[in-house]
Amino acid sequence: MASSPLNSKSGSHGRSNSLPSRPHPLILKCNEHLESLRASNETSSSLSNLRHKVGGLQDLIECVEKLIQLPLTQDVFLHECQENWVDELLDGSLRLLDVCTSAKEALLHTKECTRELQSIIRRKRGGEVELTAEVKKFLTSRKVVKKAISKALANLNSISKSCNFSSTADKDHRTVALISLLQDVEVVTLSTFQTLLQFISGSTRSKSNNWLSISKLIQPKRVGCSLVADESEFAQLDAALQSFVCKTCKFEDTNNLQNHLEKMESCIQDFEEGLEFLFRRLIKIRVSLLNILNH
Repeated sequence: MASSPLNSKSGSHGRSNSLPSRPHPLILKCNEHLESLRASNETSSSLSNLRHKVGGLQDLIECVEKLIQLPLTQDVFLHECQENWVDELLDGSLRLLDVCTSAKEALLHTKECTRELQSIIRRKRGGEVELTAEVKKFLTSRKVVKKAISKALANLNSISKSCNFSSTADKDHRTVALISLLQDVEVVTLSTFQTLLQFISGSTRSKSNNWLSISKLIQPKRVGCSLVADESEFAQLDAALQSFVCKTCKFEDTNNLQNHLEKMESCIQDFEEGLEFLFRRLIKIRVSLLNILNH
């Protein structure tokens, strides 16, 4: 086999063809991040665990961005530019941006309503009627957010039924390693976004059955179904809002509602910053790929 730019040979030149090659350090680093995310996707999706997942995904995507910038990686893309897997990778980059955008928009809508309701509570103006009206407005907005998330999740499920990755049987070792890694990154990234979307929607399903088929897209050693057993902070706020509307003595529950809103604001800020980081990096990766292929 010809020398692999993405792998460093050990031993003398005369023995290099018979010795195993060592992957580039960036590939090893990416695989470490992947394994960490796979492990976290098999645990419950509590707030702290989901924060850890988003942080781990940031590390992974940042590592992939550096990998794409390597001249050796760019050589692979230039050599393989007419292959199906390259088109699949570009399509996948759009899928990642789309689902990231869905999560960002869901957080934005919820944040706006959270701040407006907090403002009314702090001003203590308008009395019970204005406060109740704002709570109802918030609940209506949450329904819109949940509907959008449901649509995004359905789109992810349809991907699993219509998309299959190309075979790499006829590729050299460096190309197979790169393709496998980038395919894994797409699946793990989509899985993490899917878990986050469920968390924002307030889903309490024990398992994401729809995601099972997506996690099987890339055959063995792939992402398992993430557990969503814990009631998310979003679900808790939904319950508090609904309870507030149903009770007659509204202001007795104002403090409880305010506590939920404060927790929600902190939660949204954490995820917003993480998603903005990921969105910028995903755009840079896509632009880099397009620049390579249009070179």
